[in-house]
Amino acid sequence: MTNLQYHAIGRRKEAVARVYLRPGSGAFLVNDRPVETYFPNDVLKMVIRQPLQLTDSVDKFDIVARVAGGGSAGQAGAIRHGLARALCVFNLELRPALKKAGLLVRDSRMKERKKYGQRGARARFQFSKR
Repeated sequence: MTNLQYHAIGRRKEAVARVYLRPGSGAFLVNDRPVETYFPNDVLKMVIRQPLQLTDSVDKFDIVARVAGGGSAGQAGAIRHGLARALCVFNLELRPALKKAGLLVRDSRMKERKKYGQRGARARFQFSKR
């Protein structure tokens, strides 16, 4: 038996996901838990499956994802990014479709840092004239 697998890393916000594709029947594990229990939100599950649905490979691979950092939305975005990149490693002919859908672009939007002399990144302390 060959131990064939395709690997890629996806990132979004503070989250980093390592995604492994193995030929199989469609099992999807995130941090050793089924994706249905790890992400109870239906929208996040839909986000994660976008690259698979776009390339018609929903039941062709067993997917194992290791994700760390960030919140649930950032982690879902990181898994989607890693999955799209791993599909490109599997078959380079899928790249144009994934690129057209914008799934290969690393979303560069990050949390803006808090500035000194202010309550937050943009919010100031309350001003009192008297």
